[in-house]
Amino acid sequence: MADEAKAKGNSAFAAGNFTEAISHFTQAINLAPANHVLYSNRSAAYASLNQFTEALSDAQKTVELRPDWSKGYSRLGAAHLGLRHFNDAVLAYKKGLDIDPNNEALKSGLADAQSAATRSSSSPSPFGNAFSGPEMWEKLKADPSTRMFLDQPDFCQMMRDISKNPSNLNMYLKDQRVMQALGVLLGINIQTQSPEDVEVPDVQPERKRPAEEEPVKEKKREVEPEPMEVSEEEREVRERKVQAQKEKESGNAAYKKKDFETAIHHYTKAIELNDEDISFLTNRAAVYLEMGKFEDCIKDCEKAVERGRELRSDYKMVARALTRKGTALVKMAKCSKDYEPAIETFQKALTEHRNPDTLKKLNDAEKAKKELEQQEYFDPKLADEEREKGNEYFKEQKYPEAVKHYTESLRRNPKDPRAYSNRAACYTKLGAMPEGLKDAEKCLELDPTFIKGYTRKGAVQFFMKEYDKALATYEEGLKHEPRNPELLDGRRRCMEQINKASRGDLSPEELKERQAKAMQDPEIQNILTDPVMRQVLVDLQENPSAAQDHMKNPLVMNKIQKLISSGIVQMK
Repeated sequence: MADEAKAKGNSAFAAGNFTEAISHFTQAINLAPANHVLYSNRSAAYASLNQFTEALSDAQKTVELRPDWSKGYSRLGAAHLGLRHFNDAVLAYKKGLDIDPNNEALKSGLADAQSAATRSSSSPSPFGNAFSGPEMWEKLKADPSTRMFLDQPDFCQMMRDISKNPSNLNMYLKDQRVMQALGVLLGINIQTQSPEDVEVPDVQPERKRPAEEEPVKEKKREVEPEPMEVSEEEREVRERKVQAQKEKESGNAAYKKKDFETAIHHYTKAIELNDEDISFLTNRAAVYLEMGKFEDCIKDCEKAVERGRELRSDYKMVARALTRKGTALVKMAKCSKDYEPAIETFQKALTEHRNPDTLKKLNDAEKAKKELEQQEYFDPKLADEEREKGNEYFKEQKYPEAVKHYTESLRRNPKDPRAYSNRAACYTKLGAMPEGLKDAEKCLELDPTFIKGYTRKGAVQFFMKEYDKALATYEEGLKHEPRNPELLDGRRRCMEQINKASRGDLSPEELKERQAKAMQDPEIQNILTDPVMRQVLVDLQENPSAAQDHMKNPLVMNKIQKLISSGIVQMK
């Protein structure tokens, strides 16, 4: 059970549903409180929600349960870092590295913690604590103009970079979302584009470990004052990359204006200038998708996946290309089999990166495939043939075989009440009363005037000794066909059983069985817990005149009759 809850938590975490993940991990912890991995996983989920106090508590429990496990110290360091306990974070990461000196996550975390500790001890940031701690995320979530940005992974990554080192802000000032967030955090009104104007096409993230980012920036700052060290070839490559980004921005602007031909022109130029950024391909694929040029979209997506793997591009970008390809395949689907390559493509995308949007597209594709299969399988003529085969087996008392053919008939025509009625009769013969009742009710749902449905349902309820319910079913059927002999006989048998209880003619065994069954009936339970009915029952024993007044009320009389027929109340 704990492993099952843990697996559900891991799936929710991978899908970005951190609150749900916490719930599953908590359930697993309740079942296996000594499992250190569960506390570690829940700590990571809390940290993802910026609930660092709870993350710290779980991380401390992890280290307490397994002091020789390096990942526990990684969780501990991350929680301290989120709470701005920089020195404690440094100590935690160092302890982890004592256990596993080659652990890259611990090295990266230590570098971040030491950098943050150095900054906190030096001159304060001109922005104060605007980018620090959980307060930053709470402010961004509370403001309507920035709330939607928190669903965008690239924005969240930029804000984390700025939080770690406010000087990184200069790198992202061109992003209108960052400018909007800056205004919210500082409490000033900065004029930016509306949220709808934020770039829609993809941004190509870099595959860098956090520990490597700052040293690379420092190296660039050292090299820039000495341009003579940069070769002509390197300068040309840089210029081509810069020009490619400008073409991409022009393409984004045209895309937002629905000027798709212009957008394609700019994205194509960007690809020619720099073929190491697959976001140019996925952006052009997005334009082809909008234009309905699905085959061109698929070609660009396949090329992006191939090129992305050659370049070891970010797995999220590869997943995005696969998702876009799957979307194009869905648009092209004309029959149920056409959905199979789309479903396979979405599944591949999820192996690269478990994204909620991709998961939804996969579920939608599977649902559409199933619906089309049902439509393609629909054939009333074949359904009638299967039903007749079922009838033959029923007459031969081969009920399992009859059920098989009735089921196939319903697959061919799920709107035929006769097949449900016949299968209900089979289930009744086999003693599968719940299944028989379900089929009888479905039969009446499809055709409320189908008399056989009432006889099937009443028969199942009678065998289940729910005589009141069976009586109501037979009487409902008699409204449609008052002289039907099966319905009349069913009503007579129900009345016999109900009157048998009223006269007190039940044997002790029958009475005990009927009372036990009645106590499981929600309707009987509601009657017995009703304060008014409890008073009525007291009056029946102690105040006969008051009881006679109660009996004049049809609702009360009906409830008393139910209690009598169920054996709960006995009249002497």
